[in-house]
Amino acid sequence: MLSSVFENLQIDAPDLGTLAACVVTALVLGLALAAIFCARGRASRSLASTIAVLPAMVCVVIALVNGNVGAGVAVAGAFSLVRFRSVPGSASDMGFVFLAMCVGLACGMGYLGVAGLTTVLVGGAYLALSFVGAPRGESSRRTLRITVPEDLDYTALFDDVFGEYANTSRLTCVKTANMGSLYKLRYELEMAPGASEREFIDALRCRNGNLEVSLSYGEEAGNEL
Repeated sequence: MLSSVFENLQIDAPDLGTLAACVVTALVLGLALAAIFCARGRASRSLASTIAVLPAMVCVVIALVNGNVGAGVAVAGAFSLVRFRSVPGSASDMGFVFLAMCVGLACGMGYLGVAGLTTVLVGGAYLALSFVGAPRGESSRRTLRITVPEDLDYTALFDDVFGEYANTSRLTCVKTANMGSLYKLRYELEMAPGASEREFIDALRCRNGNLEVSLSYGEEAGNEL
């Protein structure tokens, strides 16, 4: 399992049949990773397709530059220009991109057994963890975003509202918007049991002049990178 299928081949002339076997193996493992990725939660079709074909692409590149330092440096520079996601993704998205690259790297070096074992163990671990219930308090976590005008002192503006509807609250980000005429605040909250989200938002709107209020929860609130 820990031996490479390229060990008996010349580095500068890889056997075409062996290389094809590695690419096919990488593609099959990539499809398995994509299936695991889509098995739980909301999955982007474009990202799932990328995860499926990424191991095969990395496999070809690694097999072609194996032993060639100059080509390896050139490929590393080219890879640094590639952005796999154009917007911030969740932790699981980024983890699966790196896992797909790891599987492709193993296949490109000829370690097909290692690639298969990594897919089974790491992919199986993710699938098992996705069925585990959320930790205590996770379901009540919220990310609150509030827009307030610049003439309001937001320091203690919402403390009594938070005290009524939330167990804990923490201000995590403040930034200006609209040429400095608005402040955008972000809070991390743990909602009180039985608290009405609609009443909570209405109470906040009365304080911020009916400007924008956004309440995110679940995976969206805690998984962004």
